Amino acid sequence: MNVRRHRKAIEKLYEDKCTISRYGPVKQPNGSTKQELQAIHTDKPCRISQKSLGANGQTESVNNISYETKLFVSPDIEIKQGDTVNVTRGTLVRLYTAGEPYPYSTHQEINLQRKDKA
Repeated sequence: MNVRRHRKAIEKLYEDKCTISRYGPVKQPNGSTKQELQAIHTDKPCRISQKSLGANGQTESVNNISYETKLFVSPDIEIKQGDTVNVTRGTLVRLYTAGEPYPYSTHQEINLQRKDKA
């Protein structure tokens, strides 16, 4: 199997962009360090696919949105479980939390969890 050719073919399907962020130490002006969310990768080509339909979490005061999405992205991009993934598809921007990545030689797949309020 020609991995390079297969990877190139898969990456032609990437129509979305993602920014990967995680918490890390940031030095403060007073010399101390504080854990803050930092972008690790910005505007990387990817593709998202809805894995399951959203559950309706309607209560009297709020409607919770909760569903899973799968992210397809280059195996060269380091994504860790718990990272924040901001995905842009056209004008739509959604925020997810990454599950454990499953790497292949041509791509990697990561389950994403979206939790939001409607």
